[in-house]
Amino acid sequence: MTRWHQSGTRRDMCILLAEAGELRGQKLKTRLESHYDKQLDPKRYYATLERLVESGHVERRVEGLYDVFSLTEIGKQRLREQFEWMREQVEE
Repeated sequence: MTRWHQSGTRRDMCILLAEAGELRGQKLKTRLESHYDKQLDPKRYYATLERLVESGHVERRVEGLYDVFSLTEIGKQRLREQFEWMREQVEE
């Protein structure tokens, strides 16, 4: 279930996309950096985002000059499963 979530960064990207609905790539990066209170390496950030797209958890569409990202249904389901697993672990 959670192999796609091995990275906390991937999980957090999905959480931010779930909250926003959709975000431009740079806006997602800015929100993530704000959450971490740390600048992210752009190459690593975009490689991580690309892995989410390739795995089918995030979709990309082009809006003018910008790539806009949102969770797919699979991404939403995996995020719910991750949340449920975390909730169960905390409540035990």
